[in-house]
Amino acid sequence: MYVIAHLSDPHLDGSEEARDRLRRITAYLKDFRRPVDVILVTGDLADHGLEAEYAELAAELKLDLPVLVLPGNHDVSAPLRAALSSLVDSPGEGHPVHQVRDVGAARFVLLDTTVPGENHGLLPEESLAWLDGVLREPFDGPLFVAFHQPPFNLHHPTMDQWMLRTREPFAAVLEGKPVTALFAGHVHNAIAATFAGIPLRVAPGIRSTVPLPFEPASAAGTLVDPTAHPGFALHIHVDGEPLQTVYRYPAR
Repeated sequence: MYVIAHLSDPHLDGSEEARDRLRRITAYLKDFRRPVDVILVTGDLADHGLEAEYAELAAELKLDLPVLVLPGNHDVSAPLRAALSSLVDSPGEGHPVHQVRDVGAARFVLLDTTVPGENHGLLPEESLAWLDGVLREPFDGPLFVAFHQPPFNLHHPTMDQWMLRTREPFAAVLEGKPVTALFAGHVHNAIAATFAGIPLRVAPGIRSTVPLPFEPASAAGTLVDPTAHPGFALHIHVDGEPLQTVYRYPAR
């Protein structure tokens, strides 16, 4: 059994509110009777892309567990690389921050789907070629691909402007590759779907939730509901069995 704790969108900004919401998740994980194999955080680590915000995240994720992180649309590559050098292993400088990380029996391909200064996601030809090459490398174990913006519409008039746009080329690269599952964040909602015939799991937001157009509106009158419980996903992989995902929303 291989267990992934999938967190997303903590949006740390130096405030006690953001820090406490992340701590509700990490405190819950610390109480596990059997530790998870890895913690994966799929973007929007910082709210303003400041080095101090990434330093805060590094301090909060000092756990006796492997931690993987990747950027979201609120993140900025240079300060992210500088302050999270202990968590990020990506050649080059600046954007993009692509990574391949082996943790125990599993391999994680961490894609940077962000566009500097924009909210939507893209995978340009160079990134797709890199991904294709990585996925062709032999690997004997579960293979996960993680990124920030999901490659589908949420049927939300605002959020749908900010999703991954290069969907068909992305699907073409994934076709025929031995990918176990895809993981994403960005939409601040727990979602189970498929893409290119592969299970796709989206983690809920830690900082807030985004109500869908047919749900009750946020009490704050904003796009996001900052009062919803922070949540995360537990992905459970067992050889020969379907991937299981359980969503948790610690109350305190």
